[in-house]
Amino acid sequence: MSTQISRPIYLDYAATTPVAPEVAEAMANCLTIDGLFANPASEHALGRLAGRAVEQSKSALAKLISCDGAELVFTSGATEANNLALKGAFEFYGKRVAKPHLITSKIEHKAVLDVADWLEQSGVAVTRLAPDANGVISAQQVEDALTDDTLLVSIQHVNNELGVVQPIAEIAALLKTHPARLHVDAAQSVGKLAVDVKALGVDYLSLSAHKFYGPKGIGALYVCGQPRASLRAQIHGGSQQNGFRSGTLPVHQIVGLGKAAELAAQRLDEDLKQAAILRAALEQGLKKIDAVTINGAGAEHIANICNVNFAGIAGESLLYALPDLMVSTGSACNADRGEPSYVLVAVGVDGRRPQANLRISLGRYTQLEDIDLALEKITQAVARLRRISPWWSDA
Repeated sequence: MSTQISRPIYLDYAATTPVAPEVAEAMANCLTIDGLFANPASEHALGRLAGRAVEQSKSALAKLISCDGAELVFTSGATEANNLALKGAFEFYGKRVAKPHLITSKIEHKAVLDVADWLEQSGVAVTRLAPDANGVISAQQVEDALTDDTLLVSIQHVNNELGVVQPIAEIAALLKTHPARLHVDAAQSVGKLAVDVKALGVDYLSLSAHKFYGPKGIGALYVCGQPRASLRAQIHGGSQQNGFRSGTLPVHQIVGLGKAAELAAQRLDEDLKQAAILRAALEQGLKKIDAVTINGAGAEHIANICNVNFAGIAGESLLYALPDLMVSTGSACNADRGEPSYVLVAVGVDGRRPQANLRISLGRYTQLEDIDLALEKITQAVARLRRISPWWSDA
């Protein structure tokens, strides 16, 4: 098979996904004078049509995660949704206890960790749980960390670097006897796994459209209506979305989110089957390379994300040696910059040992041919870099 390709191989679906053609078409119909461009809060006929499109999109998203449309708040993405959930919950419930307490983990996305740091500076006590070697936070750890002042637990559904699935339902079950609420960052799971917020038992759940073939700039926060969870708005200036989030609703983006949710629901079984086939082929090829470690392999994980270490290579050198592969790195030992991935350090990867790390993430448009070509290029690059590496003989 020739190694010459006419296009880059995109294997960075965990970072973002391309907009599905059906989504782009639906969005385009909401932008121009002959489309649904009107303000959905307007009372005239075009406004009502735009408002109806928003409600239909809300229903599609609600169906995807098994909730009521009234429980959804549209945001600019999961980052804003995380901020709204954490800051909003502590502002709403914080005065009910002497020392408000947050439980989260050391491997959350920065959109949660940075908010936790901000809350801590504002007087909130924060417990950051350490994962096991596979990247799992157990329900027992959460239970051991609970205090009478714990107001919120925030644990990611699927880790964005490792792809490891956390035991959210178990954590929710133990919180049934405690007043603390449960927030879940589900940016990496919605549209890739079957997500049922009622079955999981969460109070708040954040998501982003661009992680499942929708547009960037739109996401949502699920806020449980029964039993009711509440929060304080973080954006003021109107009464939109029941006062939870002010601002004119971007109809084209919401319609894009709704169409992406509709497609995700229709294609979920097909996408899961395809991802499993691709992941099996990828792992089979990677395991043929000496001194390779697949991080989080001992835990439940989604097929879309494969995080792999290659011993004896410095930092991001492997990424630079693969210009045709669109992958990312959370390097455990980055000799070029000296910045290890905090997620990999948290799961026990030795940040002092030279090793290159790649996060290879698969998606709806990935083909087996892409995997074959990627494996060929990775195998060749690793061999070439190890030949000139001063650390490989000691690896």
